[in-house]
Amino acid sequence: MKICRFDDDRLGLVDGDDVLDVTEALDAIPPMRWPLPQGDPLIANLDAVRARIDAIKGGAARKPIASVHLKSPVANPNKVIGAPVNYQKHIDEANADRASFGTSQEIKGIDHYGPFLKANSSLVGQDDGVALRFTDRRNDHEGELAVIIGKTADRISIGDAYDYIAGYSIGLDMTVRGPEDRSVRKSIDTYSVLGPWLITKDEVPEPNHLDLKLWVGEELRQESNTDNLIYNVERLVEWCSSFYTLYPGDVIMTGTPEGVGPVKDGDTIRCTVERVGEINVKVRNA
Repeated sequence: MKICRFDDDRLGLVDGDDVLDVTEALDAIPPMRWPLPQGDPLIANLDAVRARIDAIKGGAARKPIASVHLKSPVANPNKVIGAPVNYQKHIDEANADRASFGTSQEIKGIDHYGPFLKANSSLVGQDDGVALRFTDRRNDHEGELAVIIGKTADRISIGDAYDYIAGYSIGLDMTVRGPEDRSVRKSIDTYSVLGPWLITKDEVPEPNHLDLKLWVGEELRQESNTDNLIYNVERLVEWCSSFYTLYPGDVIMTGTPEGVGPVKDGDTIRCTVERVGEINVKVRNA
């Protein structure tokens, strides 16, 4: 099932090139009072919402998905977690051109740095676009598979990891190069793009074997497969949960392959992940 959030926070079921308005299914989410529980309510109650969608989709209004404004499919994640330098060829390209990557030091692997956090306020959807800041510096695209956590996970084992996944999406982990910590440079407003929808995990049986491609305009910049991840999907879920309790709706961006490069005002970024979908993101100056 492909679930999206569109227009004025409507809930959609993606069916081919159309979206069915199944906002009524949000009634399956129990009423909540302050203080709100940790996590995103939609993802925390996804099984109930999916059952309600199945019950009402036959009578749902339909419109072309190209005519709607797609927002982040997760509205309220507790955390957006990044996996730094999680492809060996990306490590190699960064070490070959350290000046462009804003460092003079050797760039090591994911096991050295640990996960990092991106501010929730940086999260947007495909049609919100990317608004560049610090345009006198290099602003880079990083296309990634994104994992969406489905239930609370604290120090889980790698063998149980898939039980805690709700689904997948495509992530753009946008980055401004410079001396600041990763969590600062990657937390600028609009620098975490998630979309175009959440695809439930039952539709992606092999997340560690998915083709990933990214274009800027007509130029193919990134092309790899998630089987090249240093820490694969289940290892990332285990690893992140050893540092933080993961809550429903938390997003793990799994890392980007080689081919990272700069973008500028007026560019369009297109990123595809096999079985998940495609996002098209416009770039502008803030």
